[in-house]
This record gives sequence, structure tokens and C-alpha cells, in this order.
Amino acid sequence: MRNIREILRLRLFSGWSYHAIAASLGVSSSTASEYVRRAKEAHLTWPLPPDLDDEKLEALLYPGFQKVSDEERGEVDWEYVHKELKRKSVTLMLLWNEHRQQHPQGLGYSQFCKRYNDWRGRLDVWMHQPHKAGEKLFVDYAGQTMPIVIDRLTGEVAEAQIFVGNLGASNFTYCEATWSQCLSDWTNSHVNTFEFMGGCPELIVNDNLKSGVHKTHLYEPDLNPTYQDMARHYGVAILPARVRSPKDKAKVENAVQQVERHILAKLRNRTFFSLIELNQVMRPLLDELNNRPFQKLQGTRQSQFNELEKAALKPLPSTRYEYAEWKKVRAGLNYHVELEKHFYSVHFGYVKKELHVRYTSKIVEIFYKNGRIASHMRSRIANGYTTDHAHMPKNHQKQVEWTPERIVSWAKQKGEATSQLVAAVMASRLHPQQGFRACVGIIRLGQSYGNERLEAACKRALHIGAHSYKSVESILKKKMDQIPFSPSLENERTPESHEYIRGKDYYD
Repeated sequence: MRNIREILRLRLFSGWSYHAIAASLGVSSSTASEYVRRAKEAHLTWPLPPDLDDEKLEALLYPGFQKVSDEERGEVDWEYVHKELKRKSVTLMLLWNEHRQQHPQGLGYSQFCKRYNDWRGRLDVWMHQPHKAGEKLFVDYAGQTMPIVIDRLTGEVAEAQIFVGNLGASNFTYCEATWSQCLSDWTNSHVNTFEFMGGCPELIVNDNLKSGVHKTHLYEPDLNPTYQDMARHYGVAILPARVRSPKDKAKVENAVQQVERHILAKLRNRTFFSLIELNQVMRPLLDELNNRPFQKLQGTRQSQFNELEKAALKPLPSTRYEYAEWKKVRAGLNYHVELEKHFYSVHFGYVKKELHVRYTSKIVEIFYKNGRIASHMRSRIANGYTTDHAHMPKNHQKQVEWTPERIVSWAKQKGEATSQLVAAVMASRLHPQQGFRACVGIIRLGQSYGNERLEAACKRALHIGAHSYKSVESILKKKMDQIPFSPSLENERTPESHEYIRGKDYYD
């Protein structure tokens, strides 16, 4: 469904051709046009309604259609099919029949043949790729790294990674040093590239780095949600290169070589002590590279960019992309999801369901089937809870309404000593809320033993400094409340104590 939404966005909003959509998302142009046709029949426009989740969208596009799961359809190993066809007397019809025996609801014969021929046609095909202005940005990391001294005393050295971006039509190049190739560095390098170039291309052609492509696939690669989120913010599409196919990104392979020769090689004898220092020294050399004359063409990368691509790039959005990560979670029985040792609430109706969390440095958003169901401010408190009262069952909401004043008021209905004891219980805790349950338990003992006995037990507990539910319960169980209590002892000051120091009268 994520691909369907992307097809509708690129066609209905960006006005892409079906051929361009097919190349970007790894689907056939006829498939793309079929989705758009069904969307128009359902009177859908872009943007889609915010409350239209995946199930509702599928129902609108395919009314009355019974979905066949991927497991029922079965995934075909085309490499195995290709290998088997080399054996004597083996035909596509035979292999298709075997496929349908294992997966009765699998591909039809015509689709089986078509997909195999598409797969085979991409094995060893290479052609010159003409590049239109503002169409493609090729990105990759250089194989060479740059050492940075991170500890002047010990001389400890860390290796900085070199990110390279290159526009297809003009060869205009950008590079920067980062500490790693992790998701945050990878994403932020793209943002810096767009800002350096002053606009956004139509397509990003990237290597199958884990930070960009979560799972490689010949037809439908699974993109990292954060990477796709960034691309959506800037209105660009992502076209991953095929695995082990450097010719798909030959432009950036050449750009990497130029960066290594004309920038990194010139800095080989210099010592750097920070990433900022390295990037500051690299920038003039990058400008020099972009203004270096072509050997076989007129002009430079900079002049070609100014003449051809600068005006063709899409404008930057009004706000810079705020880095966000995604995580797949499940809500526990306490209707909270865990994110970096902190717990955030969702409505109790989503307990045990698979959810997706999108989180930035400030906001945590929780989604179910592409619809946002909760939003919280980000908290860094380990083992803490952020709870929206509206997410709670009604009986839990009543418990949240407990306050120290309300609990003391309930206790006064039992007697003065009971109210004094519950106040002492809450005062003995670091936070009053830690004593709420014990106080409610003490008040409820009146239902089992009667208010008169409870009042007498609380009076004795106050005298011996036993400020806990278990102490009052023990006094009642052992009938210590019925032993005559000397009034003179009530006025005596007793030393500060806790629940384990009960005094001599407790054992009379």
C-alpha cells in the first residue's frame, strides 16, 4: 500500500509520467496506470484524506476484492527457475505447474512467464544513460576515509567517512565528512546536499546501503522508513541501484574518484583534530573541483550547473527536514509502548497490535495502519511513563483522579485517627502518589472490620509510628485494637520511627 500511495502522489500531485513512476518504484507502467485509474473511479485526489488508512484505501480501490496474502501467493525464486530451464526437457509450463502445486493461489501462467522474462532481461543489459537537467542525483560514500585525531594526549585516531553527491546532467559535485554511515549521518548528508545545490532533483539514485535500503529486492526494494520520510519531505523519489551493478550509478563512481584525487589526496599530509575543521578545509577544494575545466567538453561543473540544472531543480521546502526515526512496536497490557526505556500511552483498544512509532528529538508519534493514533512530547526519563488520560479504561481514569486531599477527605469519614494516619503514610513517602494505594487499602479495611475498630487500630498505629497498611491490618487481625489503650500514653512523645519499630505496647 505504501507503493500505491507513492504512485498516486507522483502522478496526481507531481505529474510524473507512468514510465518515470515505473522506473522509480520498480513496477510496470501499466500497473501504475491501473492504480491511478482505480483512484479516479473512486474520486480520490491528492492529498488523500488524513483519516484514509490502508484498509479503507484498499477497499476503495478494490471493492469486493478478496485479498490474497503474500504467503498464499508464494515468492518465486527466479534464479532457481533460470537454472532449471537449462536442464533437458524442463519448460516454463512445467515449472509453473510445480509452483501452482505448492501455491494454489500463486501467479497465473502469463504473469509467471512475463516476470521471468523481465528478470532475465535485466541480467546483463547495459546502455548509455542520458540524463535530463534536474532529474537525478547520484549518492554514495567514498572508499577512502580521512583520519582525525580525537585525543591529543593519546593520539587516538578515528576514521571519517566521505559522502559524495553528484548531479547527472552537469556532474556538479558535493562532498562532506561524517563520523559514520549510520542512518542519521546518511539522511543529514542528503539534506546538506540539497541546501548546497539550492534545490531538489526528481530522483535520488543510491547504493544499497542499509541506511537507505532496508531490504534489497530486484523489483521492489524495501526502503528505510526514515530515508523515505526525508525524500517525501523534499518531494523526491528514490531509485536504488541494482545489487552489484556499479554501472547503474557510474556518475557517482566517477565523482568519488575525482573527490579522492583532487581533495582527499591533497590533504594526505595534514593532521585534523575535528570533523568541523576537516569540512572547513574541504570546502575550498570542493569549489576548486567544481570549477575545474572539463578535459573533453567546454565549461566546468559549476558553469554546467548554472546553465542547465540550477533552474531545473525543484525549490527547497519552507522548513528543513527534522530527522526522525521509525520503530515497529506492540502495545503491552498496560496500553503503553516502549521507546528507548520510556513508555508512551496509546488507546487501550490497541493492546497487542503492531504499531509504528515515528520519533524526533521532540515529538513521538504512534501510527496504526498509516493512521496516527497518538502523539506525545519526547521524554528522556528512563523507565518513566507519559500517559494521556483519554487512553485509559474508565476504571483507570478514576484512579488517576486520586489526590492527597481527596484521600484524606475519604479517611475522615471513617474517623479522625484514620485521616491522620493516611496523611502520615503519604508524608512518609518520597512522593505522595507512592502512598495512594496503601491509604486506600487502609480505608477499605473499615468494610471488613467496621469503622470503629479501624479507628482504634489507626490510633494505635499512630502511637507506635507504624505508618503502613500491613501494620494496621496486623493490628486488626490480632485484635490489638481491642486492648485498652492508656490515654496517658497518647500524649507522650514517641521517637521518630518507621513501620518496623512498633514499640512495647504493640506486643502487650
